[in-house]
Order: sequence, then C-alpha cells, then structure tokens
Amino acid sequence: MNRRMRLVAYLKTGPTANHGGGWRHPDSRLDDILRPERYEAIARLLEGACFDAAFFADAFGLPDIHGGSYDSYLRLGGQISYLDPMTVLPLMARVTRHLGLGATLSTTFFHPYHLARTLASLDILSEGRLAWNVVTSATDYEARNFGGAAIPGRDERYDRADEVMEACQALWNGWEADAFVKDKQAGVFIDPAKVHRADYQGRHVSTRGPLSIPRSPQVGPLIMQAGSSARGRDFATRWAELIFITTAGRDDAAAYVADIRARMEEAGRRPAPVLPACSVVVADSRAQAEERAAELNALVEPELEMAVNSNLIGVDLTRPIPTEGVTRQGIQGSWDRVAASAAKQGVSFVEATKKPRSLMVGSARDVADQMEDWFTAEACDGFVLWPTHFPAMFEDVARLLVPELQRRGLVQKDYREGTLREKISK
Repeated sequence: MNRRMRLVAYLKTGPTANHGGGWRHPDSRLDDILRPERYEAIARLLEGACFDAAFFADAFGLPDIHGGSYDSYLRLGGQISYLDPMTVLPLMARVTRHLGLGATLSTTFFHPYHLARTLASLDILSEGRLAWNVVTSATDYEARNFGGAAIPGRDERYDRADEVMEACQALWNGWEADAFVKDKQAGVFIDPAKVHRADYQGRHVSTRGPLSIPRSPQVGPLIMQAGSSARGRDFATRWAELIFITTAGRDDAAAYVADIRARMEEAGRRPAPVLPACSVVVADSRAQAEERAAELNALVEPELEMAVNSNLIGVDLTRPIPTEGVTRQGIQGSWDRVAASAAKQGVSFVEATKKPRSLMVGSARDVADQMEDWFTAEACDGFVLWPTHFPAMFEDVARLLVPELQRRGLVQKDYREGTLREKISK
C-alpha cells in the first residue's frame, strides 16, 4: 500500500480528555497529574508504539459558558489544563528521539515574536520534532483572561491569524543556516550579515525582529490546524501541514477530505494529511470491549457533557438555543457534530449534548477493520486518538491495536529519519 496511516495522540495535562467519565474509571491515574513522570511515561509509550506525534489540546482558562459558571467543569472533572503544556514538552523531548511533540497556542492572544521565539527554541531542543496546533480561540472567557471584552468575530480572528503566521515565518527565516562562525582565532562568533530583521507590518500585528533564537531544524514547527468553517478551511489551505477534524461520521469526513484536497491542489500545495479525532475501546475480545465501553459510558455525568458542549459550541445550553447556530463564539465543527448526532439518533439537539461521543469498540481486529474502512474510503489519512481513560487506553492501543494495524501494513513499524515535517510528509 502506498499510503500510510498516521497516528497522533491527543493529550491533556489533566485526567480528562473528551470522555467525561474516563477519569472515574478504576484504571485512570489521578495521583501523578502534576508529576513529570506522567508525561515522560506517555512519551515513551507512544514512541514505543511508533505514533507519529502527540499534541496537547488546550484552552486558556476555566470554561464558564454553561450556566455562567465553571462549577460543573471543576466539580465533575471536565477537560482542563492543570499545567501549561509548554512546560512538559521539554520533559517528553528528553526521553524520546522520534515522537513528534505539539502544543496548542492561540494567534488571537499571543504576539508573533513571543510565539516564534518559544516555538523555535523547542524545535531546536527537540531536534526538529515540534508541531504547533494553531488556534484562533473561540470563547469570551479566554478573551477576558487576556484583557478583552469578548472574542473577536471569526473573520477578524482569522485575518489576524494570517498576519501572525506571516510574521512568524519572517522571524524564523531571519537567521541563515550558516550564521554561526565560531572562529576562535578570528574572534568571530556569528556573521551579522546573515541575521536579518523581519520588519513585518500588518493591520493587526507588527514585529521588527530579528529573533535572538537561531534557525531551528525545521525553520519553524510543523503546522497543525482544525478549522471547519469556510474561513477556517481557507486558513488550512494556506498554512496547514496536518489537519485534524471533529466529524459526524465517515461520509462527513470524506466530504471534508475531498474539499480540502481540492482547495490545496488549486493553491499549488501538496494536500495535508487529514486526521479525524476519535477514541477506541479495544480488548482481547469484542464482548470484553463492549463491556468496557458500557462501563465507561455509565460513568458519564450528563451535566458535564452539556457543559463541555456549551463550551465547544459557544452557547449556554441551560438557556434557549439560538436558531442560527454558532456565531461569534464556538467551534463550527463541534456544532455540526452535535447536530448530525441528534439527527442520527432522532433526539433533540440538547439531548444529543448530554450523550458521550461515539467510540470505536471491539477486538483489535474489529477496530482495525473500522479504521481501515475509513482509510481506504479516502475519509482520512489517519487518526487523532484521544484517551477515554489515561493511560490505560493508550496501553491497550499499543499492546493490541497498533500491532494489528502494523500487520496489515497500515501504520509504520519504525521511524524514518528526518524532522517531523519530513516524516509526516512521507
């Protein structure tokens, strides 16, 4: 098979990802959330399973859209970052050699000089394995944490994001590859003629430069992105090198893949791999996996599921839902996913928000069949796997599912040489 399925792990610096009941499972570790060993161990596990990369999802504050309070998120164990992911990535880089490592950072709240400086530093320290999940953010509570009254409109956020990306590129390219001289005899450490200012001036951001950080192995991190709106797809077409999506099903994913490939080819770019976000419950037998899935779903609190979806779609679900759907706040892909789930189940939109996300459940062969079906149908180029319960789900994936996918020739058995960008593109 010429195509290769990519596997990327979705992580949080906390016990909960997208499954609200997972942290309550007996096999979920809660004692090491604030310990470096937790993040070192998962990095080793994922590299041992030949995952392409792992990235940390993030939001910049405590979600308080649901009922105007963050009570549900805190009390019921919602998806929260208890450590800044940028502080744990160096720990993970130190114990791995090949695994790609990514962070989520907002172009709406962070200045390009700060972004370029930090990301270039980590790309150097990881020897070219860094990824940046570029987000524009989508909630008022995040904006208020950075001094704003409300989140700007989607078009304005993406206009700024384009400028931030342009400015970062100018900063990263400010150092030529051979700027270091290090000639003790001549007394020349760096050739100043090979370090250049960015002199970027946009409507939203500007930066003079140059960076004090030299050229990194990738000349900037691999760019991840997850925009589903029309404007988000425009941004992905221009910048994304790896795209992950929240999808309502295989047909929905296939339509997205076809659209983004056509857009990128028209723009003269090689299409970026598209990876739907999903989770699995895999066991030695289908019956055992179904039993585990039922046990996990029984731990879900409907109130937390509603609070999570209030945050994702930017609408307080304790109040009447606007008929026009998601507008200034919220993520279009999340709104579409819930709407499709409601239609499929024959329930109201609000009822659909109380239910946990669907899972791929079964033996390694069963789950591999489902993943291969998506892959061969051109509905994806791989998957972003988020954990139901941590680290046990990833342990099951490494022990059972990855070997089955490797046996079928779908995923890599070892790592190619090169930077993360080079590995992802092969």
